[in-house]
Amino acid sequence: MNLVLVAPAKSISSAVANSNKIVNVAVGVVKKQDLYFVCRRLAHQHQGNKWEFPGGKVDPGETVEQALKRELKEEIAIIVTASTPLMKIDFAYPDKQVSLHVHIVEAFTGEAIGIEGQESQWVDFETLKTLDFPEANKAIIDKLAI
Repeated sequence: MNLVLVAPAKSISSAVANSNKIVNVAVGVVKKQDLYFVCRRLAHQHQGNKWEFPGGKVDPGETVEQALKRELKEEIAIIVTASTPLMKIDFAYPDKQVSLHVHIVEAFTGEAIGIEGQESQWVDFETLKTLDFPEANKAIIDKLAI
């Protein structure tokens, strides 16, 4: 298969340079009773239109826990009061490498809602297994099944 890229040379070289950078991401498996809160990525985002557990990039100088609290407040309007590390996933997509630092969010205040325009919902585990997640997230679902 031949791949043809049509873009200015600067864009191509910066895309190649960025493909080797590992993006650290804090991920929150927000659980309430037997339900999990998930969001659908916006179409223009990496892995667009796929479902995900909420979270986002860990900023320089920030701990995973700090990033998790900040991201969940910004993205789904909750204040995390307790979380526990579940797993770390290192995954290489063709265009990006990610290191997912996954936490179970055990306690929070506020009502989870997608406040960045993303579709969101509470789902049970059986429904969770049927949703289209990015490849890196599938290990999370496997771990939750144990």
